[in-house]
Amino acid sequence: MKSKKSAYIAAVGVLVMIATAIVASPRNDLIKKAALDRQNRSAAESGRTGALSIQGRLVKLARTSDSQTAAAPTDSFCRSTLGFVCYSPFEIRRAYALTDLIESGNTGAGQTIIIIDSFGSPTIAADLHTFDVGYGLPDPPSFQVLAPLGTVPFNPSDPDQLTWAGEATADVEWAHAMAPGANIVLMTSPVDETQGVTGLPEFLKLEQFALKHHLGNIISQSWGTPENNLFDSTAGVQVLTDFEKFYAHAAEENVTVLAGTGDNGSSGFEMDGVTVYPMRVVNFPASSPRVTAVGGTSLYASTRGEHLTETVWNSLFGEGGGGVSQYFAEPLYQTNSLPHVDQTLLKGFRGLPDVSINADCNTAILIYESYIGAPGFYTFCGTSEGPPQWAGIIAVANQRAGHPLGFLNPRLYQLGHNGRLFSSMHDIIVSDNSVGFAVPGYFATPGWDPASGWGTPRAGKLIHALAEE
Repeated sequence: MKSKKSAYIAAVGVLVMIATAIVASPRNDLIKKAALDRQNRSAAESGRTGALSIQGRLVKLARTSDSQTAAAPTDSFCRSTLGFVCYSPFEIRRAYALTDLIESGNTGAGQTIIIIDSFGSPTIAADLHTFDVGYGLPDPPSFQVLAPLGTVPFNPSDPDQLTWAGEATADVEWAHAMAPGANIVLMTSPVDETQGVTGLPEFLKLEQFALKHHLGNIISQSWGTPENNLFDSTAGVQVLTDFEKFYAHAAEENVTVLAGTGDNGSSGFEMDGVTVYPMRVVNFPASSPRVTAVGGTSLYASTRGEHLTETVWNSLFGEGGGGVSQYFAEPLYQTNSLPHVDQTLLKGFRGLPDVSINADCNTAILIYESYIGAPGFYTFCGTSEGPPQWAGIIAVANQRAGHPLGFLNPRLYQLGHNGRLFSSMHDIIVSDNSVGFAVPGYFATPGWDPASGWGTPRAGKLIHALAEE
């Protein structure tokens, strides 16, 4: 491993409550001058906590309040009446070619997805059930909330706890939406994971507990911090070292570990959670060579879920994270698989993301939450969508293969090198993840790139390719 500077920890989700305006918040002068169109993004929501999320808007149905909990708003209703997209689980499944597998009985049965978050939500079990009723989904075979490190009382006036409650809600509901037959374990920490080291040792303890007790073979991490915020301090380097030991152990145990790349494109927040780095940085744990990093796209699909086109996420609300690590050396699966043009860009360091999925707030999904003053379905966006949705896809893949696929990256890059991903992934070749004109990003190109990785899944073909012996 190689080291250099310092950066941040930010949440990977973007909640967009649909009946209220998004709150403006301060950004540093560099970003304000270069990207005034993004002034609505809230540093308090997307930078202070490690959850990769932005608060948004409540979707009010043009029906009685009682019907709001009986049926989720349809995407057609959102588009025609409210003027924006709100994809359902069925649209996302179809857009990413997961529908046929689920309808043929490959629902993730026998698999368990482990989700790691701070605090959790006090209403998560009831909200998951209401989400399921709203979309006509079955409840998961098993849903557990485990807190081996203890809990703290829920404080609805604490913005960090509210952010994490939304994060946990999205993680649980959408992991289940993609793998309705899988078991789900939500593991919560009583410590607020924020920029830097804070909260990461507790997350590691939760993951070690999960591995020791064989709770499941898929771990979803919708949080992160610029690795720069870690590798300039002794405590930070120790965190990096300890996590890497754990990820190596997880790979030995055939556990798939996923992480979101963040919602600030090629940059990220410094330790104060407000100032944006005036240079390219990437998030940890997504930058770990032993983790499958999930970036963000803008998915354009019909109300029937037909995949029309897709670009790198770059909008008013954020950009898909991605770039080149300043700390981790390039892993062999990239060295042996990526062409010279990519090697020139990477210069011997780890590139990310590995894969992507929809994250744009303009092409949002819906979650249901009731811990706030106005219970209902809310839009959600950001790269927080990625780890739980990919966790669901891998749960289906594990069932289909008859064994856990474990660490995905070596097989994934081998398939890419052999040209097998052209039919198994949507190759993203449009847009980039620059932060306005302030921090240059990376452009999508044919094949792998540090804006979208190998692209987004055509799940049926991808799962078949991954599961081949």
